[in-house]
Amino acid sequence: MKPKTPILESAGTAPCEPSQAPRRRYLFIHQNFPGQFVHVAKALAAQGHEVLALGITPRPVEGVQLLRYQLPTFKAPSQLALVRNFEVKALHGQVCAQAMQGLADQGFSPDLIVAHPGWGEALFCKDVWPGARLMVFSEFYYCAQGRDYGFDPEFYRESLLAHCALRLKNTTLLHALSTADTAYAPTEWQRRQVPDEYRSKVRVIHDGIDTNVAKPDPGARFSPAGKGLEFKPGDEVLTFISRNLEPYRGFHIFMRALPAILKARPHAHCVLVGGDEVSYGTKPAGGGTWREVLLKEVGGQLPMDRVHFVGTLPYARYLQLVQVSRCHVYLTYPFVLSWSCLEAMSAGCVVVASRTAPVEEVMEHEVNGLLFDFFDVRALAETVAAVLADPAAHAHLGQAARQAVVARFDLATRCLPDLLALVEQAGRQDQASV
Repeated sequence: MKPKTPILESAGTAPCEPSQAPRRRYLFIHQNFPGQFVHVAKALAAQGHEVLALGITPRPVEGVQLLRYQLPTFKAPSQLALVRNFEVKALHGQVCAQAMQGLADQGFSPDLIVAHPGWGEALFCKDVWPGARLMVFSEFYYCAQGRDYGFDPEFYRESLLAHCALRLKNTTLLHALSTADTAYAPTEWQRRQVPDEYRSKVRVIHDGIDTNVAKPDPGARFSPAGKGLEFKPGDEVLTFISRNLEPYRGFHIFMRALPAILKARPHAHCVLVGGDEVSYGTKPAGGGTWREVLLKEVGGQLPMDRVHFVGTLPYARYLQLVQVSRCHVYLTYPFVLSWSCLEAMSAGCVVVASRTAPVEEVMEHEVNGLLFDFFDVRALAETVAAVLADPAAHAHLGQAARQAVVARFDLATRCLPDLLALVEQAGRQDQASV
């Protein structure tokens, strides 16, 4: 099947005029741009560089010209199930390469390409521009041992085919790492997952947390829609936040602990943020959503007038919620650490979190948070109930959590300067590698 000619559509601010003499040309590639690249792309444009972004559904970023490419209808997947995932990613790579070729035909040649390789878009960058430097975002390298796969025995089914599929899932990242001049990962734990032969290419630089925005606010207020309630700092509010409510982020563990928590704390309210899709893992075997499955399991034990599912929230409302939270719960498989964990810490929340590797890199038990075994429902319930019962005794944990985030993950003083320095170094044509 031959893909249609990609659509390149300007969707943002035009690039710098020639008279402005931009010092360098940058191309960002991310199907949902800006994603992790929002701050660095904006900063480079503000410095006077020519910055373009290529994606399927890019959103505007000040100073960045957005270009869209369009996938054709894909009606003939491979008969071999093992390669279907890569087949889709190869299609992304091919269509993205055509879009890049369109730019090349117009005379555009980037000094540096910054790409997220997860969907295959970085596969053929150097086939279009062999002389361009390439920097890739190394988000996660999959493995059958010691990470997310097989971590949760409740949903794990041993299968040779699944092991084979998991190995092939790394194909696009391996291709990207092999051709990249440099790469970066948000945490040291994510960097350590990269195979030895490529790890030296990978620097650790987090996307950054705007700690001047995600901070304690005594004036914050949050009202669940249609409930006639308003929460403020000091109220007995428990929060759980995930892009989608699913096992990868411990939703099932939290829900099983919730009846005991709310029984022990009869005036507490729980607010759960997240959609009903599946970001990671699989859908429930019996159909429906994970929220429906868990409510069917424990809903009869819950005072539903004190349990508030609010779906997804605009960022400002989400931030107000963490600012009124007395206790925030975060769980994750050994997988990518969520921004929400660090933002809750930055807002001064007392965070009760799973003792899994990504969390342990940023949180120390009884120093800037409280950790428990991911599968220990009783420990989770008892720890949360204790925090809700005596906020004064635990307030130092929230203060230390914020201090830790400011020191290590602050956007303005740590992460963005580090990433801009890496971009500057990576874009030098006289560098063999970074």
